[in-house]
Amino acid sequence: MAHKKAGSSSKNGRDSVGQRLGVKAGDGQLVSAGSIIVRQRGMTFLAGPGTSLGRDYTVFATLYGRVKFDNQTRSKKRISILADTGTQAEAK
Repeated sequence: MAHKKAGSSSKNGRDSVGQRLGVKAGDGQLVSAGSIIVRQRGMTFLAGPGTSLGRDYTVFATLYGRVKFDNQTRSKKRISILADTGTQAEAK
């Protein structure tokens, strides 16, 4: 006679991979234009000067410079880029 495990326990063994969200560039770090700073769901981090918000709420740099995190409210942070006049080869 064939022996089979209970259907529900063996069918639910699959899990999805993580989405690799989070902060990708820290405070004071040098970034180039187009670099992703934060991957997020929702608006925990807000886009400030020198940054922009993607349609999946990703905050990315629009110019070359140093990342700066400031408190916007108690629960939200604003990310801005301070333009850096140094060489752009350091960011890569």
